[in-house]
Amino acid sequence: MTNLLQVKTSASALVDTLLELKVDSIFGYPGASVLSIYNELSKVSDKIKHYLVRHEQAAVHAAEGYARVSGKTGVVLVTSGPGFTNTVTGIANAYADSTPLVILAGEVTNVNHSDKVFQKVDIKAIAKPCSKKVLTLSANDDISALIKEAFKEAESGVKGPVVVVLPRNVLETSVKYTESALTEPEILQQDTKEYVDKFISLVNSAKHPLFLVGGGCIDAAQEFEQLASILQIPIVSTLMGIGIYPSENNLYLGMIGINGVDSANEALMQCDLLIALGAAFSDRSTCKKNDFAKNCKVISVNLKPSKKDYELQIISDVKEFLQECLKLKHKFRIQTKWRMEADIFKDEAIAQEDPPHCLHSSFVLETLSEYTKYYEPIVVTDVGQHQMLTAQFFNFNKPRKFITSGGLGTMGFGLPAAIGAHIANPANLILNITGDGSFQMNLQELATCREHHIPVKIIIMNNSYLGMVRELQEKIYQTRYQVEMINPDFTKIAEAYDLYAVRVKNKSELIPALEKAIKHPGTAIVDIVIHSFENI
Repeated sequence: MTNLLQVKTSASALVDTLLELKVDSIFGYPGASVLSIYNELSKVSDKIKHYLVRHEQAAVHAAEGYARVSGKTGVVLVTSGPGFTNTVTGIANAYADSTPLVILAGEVTNVNHSDKVFQKVDIKAIAKPCSKKVLTLSANDDISALIKEAFKEAESGVKGPVVVVLPRNVLETSVKYTESALTEPEILQQDTKEYVDKFISLVNSAKHPLFLVGGGCIDAAQEFEQLASILQIPIVSTLMGIGIYPSENNLYLGMIGINGVDSANEALMQCDLLIALGAAFSDRSTCKKNDFAKNCKVISVNLKPSKKDYELQIISDVKEFLQECLKLKHKFRIQTKWRMEADIFKDEAIAQEDPPHCLHSSFVLETLSEYTKYYEPIVVTDVGQHQMLTAQFFNFNKPRKFITSGGLGTMGFGLPAAIGAHIANPANLILNITGDGSFQMNLQELATCREHHIPVKIIIMNNSYLGMVRELQEKIYQTRYQVEMINPDFTKIAEAYDLYAVRVKNKSELIPALEKAIKHPGTAIVDIVIHSFENI
């Protein structure tokens, strides 16, 4: 049913639409082009909370953390020119990891049709290669319908970021506004029923089938766990698939790829049928090999079609496909013998022995995982050695507990994404595991933590190097150059923001420091001095 026409500004109609869509949080930074929106948001601050970040890139990462934990679409609001260009890394990151976002970007009004207009860039040209879609509001558009289209696009099919360009003059113009009916996201896919019988036949004829779980399986965790428990087929995951299936279950062998564990990579080499659910087969998972999985048949279930030659490619929402499989669960053959054989591959990641004068990050993360196990924390990482070691040493037994930058590998993702994760799930302990290099990319967001009382616990793996880059330099070029870092005193930086911090230099200090940080009611930083030359 549609309501009567109302006359109001486009900015007011936009905020009304956000309320209608049940948006409760926006991450942004104001500027002249979007002040009309901020004016309207001030009237509904009890329903939509705006989180003022200190850099627009951080606004997008925070919205990503919010979306990844909540399962909802994150919303970003920025101004024109540099306000928008600062978001591009975050938008590209969300695009790579299929995270649903709507970025509301103000645009200046070019009244004189000049080539030189203050704070003007071609938003559409910049955003098009790294976003799912770019929409531009014109004077003749129904802004409510446009915003709803943006949310629908972000949430439909392969999810991703949608940019909405909002010219200032249109935002400030009175329009006729109609509350239109909400529409459900569209899922464009094949009719999966015709593929289920072929799928069952391939699985039953295989001697060594293996499930590969990717990030596209995130909404199908319950169905997948049910099917896996019936079939008893061993499971490996990509980085983005971690936590979708319980890590502590004996069917799970670990993460595959360049930084994966031996048990998972060995099972991958031994399998004769690889069942990939929502996996993109990135170069890190395939170890950059053209002959990846050459000795086995591959079934791919994914909303995004691939040009690769699979034995069976099913273009489908993974959840819906697994639901069809569960209806015919009696037709599957149980793989008990192969599961028992695969148990031999399973190993435990072993922490390195620490020299007496310093800590290894592997020991720190193993200790942190065990100490926080009771809390079932949401762990948000940055990018680097600490990211891969977290994937190896932590046990994630529920989906949406491990939040990381996968496809783009964005340093500086962690802290703002942890802020968004807390806003999405304020009752959960949030750990931001970061490196000294990554942390300094967006450490200004400590101010956001302080202003909004975000109780994230920041664990800095401080080795005074860009550890992952140093390791690659040593392995490939037999040298290291421009990767050693002279770091500030992170505890003093925390003090400047009026936040709690503690430094750890040896094993005996680690548990007491973690205990104090976790019990502290607000943001807490644990600066851990680790071995400078540890490799993963």
